[in-house]
Amino acid sequence: MAAVDIERILKEAKALPESDRARLAQELVATLDGPADADATAAWDSELEKRLSDLRSGNAELLSREEFTRRLG
Repeated sequence: MAAVDIERILKEAKALPESDRARLAQELVATLDGPADADATAAWDSELEKRLSDLRSGNAELLSREEFTRRLG
């Protein structure tokens, strides 16, 4: 594919709404990944369940975006 084609596609992609750009980015990154790691998937599922449980029980500390950004420093 010619550089001109890539630049045209990039320009068009940047003009998409944010949600469409996010989906496009996710789909493109997925094409760079290898096959899914079943152990990693199971570990993430377990972590998500734990975090959801912490949220529901009130044991999680919630931060505003501003506070999160401040802490990242």
